[in-house]
Amino acid sequence: MAAGAVMSALDPARRSAWVARRRLRQRYRAGLELLEAPGRPAPEYASPAFDRLPAANGLVEVGPAELSAELLRAAIVRSGCLLVRGLLDDTDAARLVEGIDRAYAARAARDSGDAFDRAYFDELQVDPQFDLPGLRHFVSGTAGLLGADSPRVMLDVLDFFERSGLARLAAGYLGEPPAISVDKCLLRRVSPDLHDEARAKGANPSAWHQDGAFLGEVRALNVWLALSRCGDEAPGLDVIPRRLDHIVPTGTEGAAFHWSVSHAVAEETAGEAGIVRPIFHPGDVLLFDEMFLHSTAIEPGMRKPRYAVESWFFGASGFPPQYAPLAV
Repeated sequence: MAAGAVMSALDPARRSAWVARRRLRQRYRAGLELLEAPGRPAPEYASPAFDRLPAANGLVEVGPAELSAELLRAAIVRSGCLLVRGLLDDTDAARLVEGIDRAYAARAARDSGDAFDRAYFDELQVDPQFDLPGLRHFVSGTAGLLGADSPRVMLDVLDFFERSGLARLAAGYLGEPPAISVDKCLLRRVSPDLHDEARAKGANPSAWHQDGAFLGEVRALNVWLALSRCGDEAPGLDVIPRRLDHIVPTGTEGAAFHWSVSHAVAEETAGEAGIVRPIFHPGDVLLFDEMFLHSTAIEPGMRKPRYAVESWFFGASGFPPQYAPLAV
């Protein structure tokens, strides 16, 4: 029976799941083709528009109408990041939150041996050179789920990137066609219970980090999309709004991992810029690259979960060879 006939014979829910999986698989194949394309001229980052930055140093905030590749480059070169307020509207943010809940529920059902909705959880099958099983185990223990393992939610995220102009912005900023990494596109649902569990064990190790500590030489832009209010009532992010041109010492006393940074090193690195904890609202986006020093911020008084989507774009010429790509 032809594929089209098989799909027509399925009930609507199974047909929707089949279509979502097929579309995501096509994105994966298109990503591979992008990385295998013949050599292009050496890319250049967007020219920084420093004249559009505020006079004061520190965290730069803009609205969607002000956003451009040139402004983004200027903000990253001076302050390490750019905060864009309200890039996604409340309705779409709520839809993604619902999708993340359904994805987590489907994964839990699969793990329990129960029936589950494959439109919301179905592990993307990639070529053997990419090792995802160990990564899946790690991210599930750190309040994460691979976006590509939830076809319906991942397609909604990709649609947002297109409609908001973020896909075009990433290409303009990087100076070349980008792809998203399957390995570093995560659906986050961070519970304050993580802090409670760490305190109960008598430990609260620092997870400050620069992704460049383990990415190597890349051309990168991270899109961190908040889907719920966070930073006060829910876990948020602590950030250092200054440009770093080197990897700071990792794995010292108090660091959670060999690639992470202790709180003492983070404070010293912050200098006059200080450590900043922004209050994010649903639809806010923080943009930064692999040199940005940041950490999840969890305090005892944060009693609500934080929902977010983190997606790393990489230029085709600087895509990490160990990661699987998705075309945008």
